[in-house]
Amino acid sequence: MKTLTLKELFMDELADMYDAERRIVKALPKMVKAATCPDLKKTIQSHLKETEGHVQKLEQVFKSFGEKVKGKTCEATVGLLKEGDEIAADFKGSPAINAAVISAAQKVEHYEMASYGCLHEWAGLLGNEKAAGLLETILNEEKAANEKLTELARASSNEEALCACDQNGSQEKSADQRPANLRRGIRPVSSNRNRAESLAL
Repeated sequence: MKTLTLKELFMDELADMYDAERRIVKALPKMVKAATCPDLKKTIQSHLKETEGHVQKLEQVFKSFGEKVKGKTCEATVGLLKEGDEIAADFKGSPAINAAVISAAQKVEHYEMASYGCLHEWAGLLGNEKAAGLLETILNEEKAANEKLTELARASSNEEALCACDQNGSQEKSADQRPANLRRGIRPVSSNRNRAESLAL
């Protein structure tokens, strides 16, 4: 049985993230459409441009190792984006829609930060300073995007999510009016402020 090397692990993960970034480029416009907060829309649109740049940077990383550019289906990103589509559909028209979009976006950001953190370290161990620099740039942009989403959540979106009151001031909805995931038996989130802010962690 062949013993796999760090470089092979690196290239496998690089192909995984190349596929992930290309999928995210296609998914972010849908998040922009789902959001109703102008600042959130602007933030996602700005990160879309960065993500397009990430695709190009990853292609440069492949070339810096003398490897052909290729992608490998990133099952984690497929799942996270599918969940994002579902939550956006469930909370469409709800005061919680922006908090929901931020939550979905940050799950993707955290996965990317973990992946690029590893790739950056591995590139350094493999002695490829150019690749390490490119990956560090991507990692820093993902961190900045995540921090901006947290700021937006705490500044307005989480508070808006607490205002799911009908015209009579009731916070309860009938079973037919609740989002699909709540109707399926998942317990609703508490209206406690700290619990609401957990969307941004």
